[in-house]
Parts: sequence; C-alpha cells; structure tokens
Amino acid sequence: MTYFLFSIALVILAIFGMPLFAVIAGFALLGFYLVLQLDPALMIVEMYRLASAPMLIALPLFTFAGYLLAESKASTRLVNFSKAFMGWSPGGLAIVALATCAMFTALTGASGVTIIAIGGLLFPALIKEGYTEKFSLGLITSSGSLGLLFPPSLPLIIYGIVSETSVEKLFIAGIVPGVLLVIMLSVYGGIKGTLAKVPRMKLSIRAIYQATRSAVWEIPIPFIILGGIYLGLLTASEAAAVVAFYILIVEIFIYRDIKLRNLPSIMVESMVLVGGILIIMGAALGLTNYLIDQQVPMKLLDFMKIFIKSKITFLMMLNGFLLIVGCMMDIFSATVVVVPLIVPVARAFGIDPIHLGIIFLTNLEIGYSTPPVGINLFISSFRLKKPVLKLYAASIPFLVILFIALLIITYVPDLSLYLVKLMAVKQ
Repeated sequence: MTYFLFSIALVILAIFGMPLFAVIAGFALLGFYLVLQLDPALMIVEMYRLASAPMLIALPLFTFAGYLLAESKASTRLVNFSKAFMGWSPGGLAIVALATCAMFTALTGASGVTIIAIGGLLFPALIKEGYTEKFSLGLITSSGSLGLLFPPSLPLIIYGIVSETSVEKLFIAGIVPGVLLVIMLSVYGGIKGTLAKVPRMKLSIRAIYQATRSAVWEIPIPFIILGGIYLGLLTASEAAAVVAFYILIVEIFIYRDIKLRNLPSIMVESMVLVGGILIIMGAALGLTNYLIDQQVPMKLLDFMKIFIKSKITFLMMLNGFLLIVGCMMDIFSATVVVVPLIVPVARAFGIDPIHLGIIFLTNLEIGYSTPPVGINLFISSFRLKKPVLKLYAASIPFLVILFIALLIITYVPDLSLYLVKLMAVKQ
C-alpha cells in the first residue's frame, strides 16, 4: 500500500514537471527499499556498472564531434554539396533537404539540433523554389530525425550498451533501412516537385567541383567511421576518438569556423548533454534491475503468449506500442527503460536483437514527428515560427510514408541483417 501511494505521488509530480530521470529513480528506489527490502545503494552499483561499460567512451566523443559540426558552417557546406549533386533531379531541393538532414542528424546525434541548424536555412529556400508551405513544413519536421539509423548515431550506441549488442554490427545494420527511409521520402519529394513544376538546376561540373572542394574535409567523415569498422581497423570507440580528433582539427585549424577561445564552451555544452544522458541511463538501469528482479519481462512474456501466437502479431503490437513510446518519451529514456523489457520477449519470438534494434529506433524516429506530442513538432514550431497545429497536418503524409517503410523494415529482416552477415563472413 505504501509503495502504491508513493507511486501515485511520483506520477502526480511527473505531470507537474518533475524531471523524468528523477521519477524513474524514485520508482527504482521505492521498489528496492519498500518491496524487495534491499539497500537503495544498489542504484549506485548500477551507475558504477554503467560507467565501466567499454563502449561508453564512444558517447562523449561522438557527442563532442557532433557539437563541433553544429557550431561550424558544416551545415551550409553539406547543403551546397548535396544541391550540386542532386539539384538537377525532380524535387531536387527536397531531396537535398532529406539527404543533408539525414547526414547531419547522424553526425550530431540529435534531431532537434538538425532542425535548428538546417531548418531555418532550408525552409525559406524550399518556399522560394515553389514548394508549398505545408509540404516544406512537413519535410523539415520529419527530416529532423531521419539519420538516427546511420552511424555514428548516439541512439544506436545506447541501444547497443543497454541490450549488450555489438555497436559495430548495429552501425552496419542501420545503413540499408536508413537509405530506404531516405529513398521513399525522396520519391514523394520528387512527385511533389514535379506537380508543383519546381524549376530544376542544371547539372554543372563546375558547381560539383566547387561544392566538393568546399566540403572536401567533411565528406570523408562517414567513410572514416564505416570504413574503419567494416575493414576491422577500428572498434566503435576507436572510431569515435579518431573522428572527434579529425573534426577538431578540420573545424578549428583548416576551416577556422570555430575559434580556440570558444572550444571550452562547446566542450561544456556537449558534456552537459552527455551528463544528462548518463543520469537518465543510470536511473533507468536501476529501475530496469528492479523490474528484472520482479521478473516483469518473464511475466510480460507469459501474458503475451496467452493472446499472441505468432511472430507477425507480436511485431504488429510492438510497432504500435513503440510509436506511442516514441512520441511520449525522449529517445534516451525510452531506450534504457523499454529495451530490457522487450529484448527477452522478442528473443522468445525468434527476433534477432540487432533487427529488433533497427525496428525499435525506426519507431522512435517516427515517434519524434507523431502528433500530438512528438518533440520535432514543437522544435519546428519554435524554429520556423509556425503554429504546432499546422505542423500536425503537414507531417501526416510523411508519417504515412515512414510507417510503410517501417512495415518493410519490420517484416523483411534481411534489410537489417544482410550486411551484418556479409561482414561476419568476410571476417
């Protein structure tokens, strides 16, 4: 009874704005102390276990690298580079927006940063080219989280740590599904561009040369990560160190977009984000440990087996559940709280943990733009100065396309696993 009353109090506090990590930690501490009669210091043990995870070093390094890119003029160079190569195609600028946002989100690891850094640049350009305001708003909003399946995405790293799955394999597994999402939205952008009779750019070798020369130091970043990992030269943690050092040299000493005097403030900002993620993860792992002690995953599995008899039905219900989670919780909290619960259940239905990771992150990626409370909707509303209700309507066509892609990713596991298997064979 006492645990129930305290739980109700925590829910009320959460409604009135109490930080989510504090709510999660509260449930864990109450569970350990009141239900299991164990020392609440077990929470600290979980935090220590988290801090000793070998893959954890990749998190601050990739975050720091992403912040350096966000503070530089990399977004403008990447837009110009994409435009030079794809501006000639039907819906050229729409495809440029999708490709640039996907690349920038993958490198920075946060959809909000992408909308803020690139949204204000691309939105007026799309309107000027002749795209409707509704289409342009939907494109920017849904593109903000488009690159979360591409390395070195922070959610991929966190999923790997929490599920005890190879981060290197997750990096490889996300490539084809991520490309599928971009292609399907690009086809829609091409159709809208053709119907709107948007003028196309002429393919210019000179423009390609100038754009490539301008971004020549930033173009290799994905290849350094993937090439190093795929060829077995680097682990994910080593790739993070190499990329962070590379971007530091490029943005400060080659492009000189960032002054040395500004470097400490960028370090502080990036590590504040990392600290927030680690606090959430530590609290959530404590709660997860309590739920496992209470055999919640096994009880959940037994309950689901009563009503669910097939893998297909389970995946349908999982997608529905994760879409709700994706629009209600931030991706870091959702990953640490939900993944330990669903991994044992999914494994019982014969679902590979790597494939599950791609399904999981695709759902949360879509959830970012799903009404009524998807975070991208509010970030776009703030950045583009448009009513959030208008963004609800603008996002719907893009969400339909992303949901179709989600079904393909869910029910065709080789999209996620083929490259992973190929890499294993070559090694």
